[in-house]
Amino acid sequence: MSVPLDQRPAAPARTTGAPSGPGGGPGRPRRTLSRPTPAGLLAALTLLVLAGGGVWSAVRLQLNVATVVDSAGNAADFVGRMLPLSFPPAAELARLTWQTLAIVIAATALSVVLSLPLALLAARNTTVGGPARAAARTLIVLARAVPDVVFAIAAFRVFGLGGMTGVIAMGLHSVGMVGKLYADAVEEIDEGPRDALRAAGAGRLQQIVGAVLPQVLPSLVATALHRLDINLRVSVVLGFVGVGGLGHALSNAISRLDYQEAMALALVVLLLCFAAEAVSGAIRRALLREVTDRSRPREPRRLRVRRGGAPKAVGARTAAVRTRPTAPAEATARGPARRISPRWDASRVRRLGWTALAVALVAASVVGADVSPSGLLDGVRALGPTLGEFLPPSTGGMADVLLADLWTTLQIALAGTLIGLVLALPLGALAARNVVRSPAVARSFRTVILCVRGVPELILAIVFVVVTGLGPVAGAFALGIGSVGLLGKLVADSLEEVDPGPAQAVLAGGASRVQVFFSAILPRAWPTTLGHLLYTLDVNIRSATLLGVVGAGGIGYDLLNAARVLRFDVVTTVVLMVLALVLCVEGLAVWLRKVYA
Repeated sequence: MSVPLDQRPAAPARTTGAPSGPGGGPGRPRRTLSRPTPAGLLAALTLLVLAGGGVWSAVRLQLNVATVVDSAGNAADFVGRMLPLSFPPAAELARLTWQTLAIVIAATALSVVLSLPLALLAARNTTVGGPARAAARTLIVLARAVPDVVFAIAAFRVFGLGGMTGVIAMGLHSVGMVGKLYADAVEEIDEGPRDALRAAGAGRLQQIVGAVLPQVLPSLVATALHRLDINLRVSVVLGFVGVGGLGHALSNAISRLDYQEAMALALVVLLLCFAAEAVSGAIRRALLREVTDRSRPREPRRLRVRRGGAPKAVGARTAAVRTRPTAPAEATARGPARRISPRWDASRVRRLGWTALAVALVAASVVGADVSPSGLLDGVRALGPTLGEFLPPSTGGMADVLLADLWTTLQIALAGTLIGLVLALPLGALAARNVVRSPAVARSFRTVILCVRGVPELILAIVFVVVTGLGPVAGAFALGIGSVGLLGKLVADSLEEVDPGPAQAVLAGGASRVQVFFSAILPRAWPTTLGHLLYTLDVNIRSATLLGVVGAGGIGYDLLNAARVLRFDVVTTVVLMVLALVLCVEGLAVWLRKVYA
């Protein structure tokens, strides 16, 4: 029966407590907005400043439609000058390709050898003391923060022109990434097997070999393959500072203004990157399947009851169990009388074959990269005098120029990250399977992102330098396009990892796909996307330094010029300036992730 409006009781005053439910009972708690904290307000203000800095940098560098239109004529002229492509003779091309692959494989193997003990020292669960862990973490951070071209310049002074320089430079720089990921993998292991070995009296080394390394082995291999892809792209950059292979041949072609050969070599590098991505991806998927198969619980064996007896297990080894002699009581108390080893099944034979092939490939790469014990010994002897050339740091009387170019490098990184964000957000959304309706559309956009990611940023910078001219505009455009490959993939992965429950609830309420995306998917993926965006900015600062090597503006140009005139004290100053900027951005990213966690 309805009650007249004038006789209904007045609505209770709005409180922060739980509202009454039907019949006066307690109802569902009302969702109230939490007050913004000072840290949250400061984080939001910081993000606004970064966004404004990206927009201001794009305006300051004149990254607009007019610049693109004005460069259209140069682009057409460049296409006319690079076609038809002129490839080197087949034998020479094969030699350069193998030299590049040998340098990259040997450098990745060196990074694995150096990173594994550092990771064990840097992980909390495998390190005895805090000072050792702090020292290992510091070495990993420094290896990651120093640009790889700086390692190449120093290695060139020690080892000269050739493959040894690339192996040492890329190997040392890769420790920054590989060591960190290895340490994270070690800290995430299941401690149960290690506790069992410790309880049985195993030493620390036995625990690591028997319980830690077997658990992290798939992650170690996957990280090494991922770093192999990165090093293949880095080898192009290092070719401009004396590392042999396709990168050095590309540098010589650019210096001769032979764009037909330069773009032909760039195409070969691009195809190698695609091939390496495909092979490493297939191996990582095979490792993931193998780990999944191992972790899948086995079905219980069927039991049959013998007449007048206890249940008997039916299996392939029933006859062996039946005929096995009974172990003496003393042997049973001490454990098995003989060591149990894995069976030689097809999986074990396959793993052994792949391991032997990998070892043979690394050995051949060491030979192909001209790595020799005598060369290493000569480099160790020359290390002291070479370090003396880099110390103490000096500005060379151009402190104002270095500061201005460092500011330009930051502008290039901010503008490039902004361009990458504007392009990567829609591409990443269209590549996420839970956003678009058609799986074919998601796969198509994933392929587009993969193709963009396969193009080395240095090649993009060379093209934009020719089209737009020398300066920061080329660097910003190159970083913007290059960021699409990295940020687009990370955005797509973040969107796909969102809990599907809220999106399904909003969709069931009659919302459109666009409304579901902006109300239930993007808000939940935004904290992770923000972390990826800051990581992209961190990467772009380092990349902006490297792109200056080919005339894309910024402090990288000063770095290369100082190395050419043998002012290595100025090189050290540039490195310290870039290192300080990178550490500031990384600290800012860590703080923002903690606030939004």
